[in-house]
Amino acid sequence: MARELRVPKALTALPAPVRWLALPVALTCTVVALVGSWGPADRAVEVPDPTGRAAGYCRALAAALPKELLGHARKDPSPASPYVAVWDSSPRTVLRCGVDRPEELDGPHAKDLSPTVDDLTWWSQKLDDGSYRLVATMRAAYVEVISPPGVYSSPLDPAAALTPLVKANIPG
Repeated sequence: MARELRVPKALTALPAPVRWLALPVALTCTVVALVGSWGPADRAVEVPDPTGRAAGYCRALAAALPKELLGHARKDPSPASPYVAVWDSSPRTVLRCGVDRPEELDGPHAKDLSPTVDDLTWWSQKLDDGSYRLVATMRAAYVEVISPPGVYSSPLDPAAALTPLVKANIPG
């Protein structure tokens, strides 16, 4: 005894070509939506171009940086640079050494929170995407850490973990 397939009345009211195309169109739309929601696997990071002693200090810092930061593996962008380090924290934690002095330090953000960790001051700025930009100030080279939202219990955690290395490699 063959069992009959019941088609909902809403579908039987549609012309046959529409019914036949409904499933392929729905699947195609789903695939397009999923693929479109994926971000680029390795967004470009602007590489600073320090000169003189600052470049040397940044190279020394790069050699001392850990392969893992607070449980997140290091996954540097390609091509590699001694001035950029990235940890795959989804979204990524990015360190850039040798950045220019932030212009905001002279503007309305100059009074933003600047926590001190082990006598190293990190000027902080909350960015539009919810991440924090932390810049080690009063050093021979400026070091910037972008702390992504929702990854750490405090946005200062990656900067705090990197403080001893910054202090050891970049004089104040």
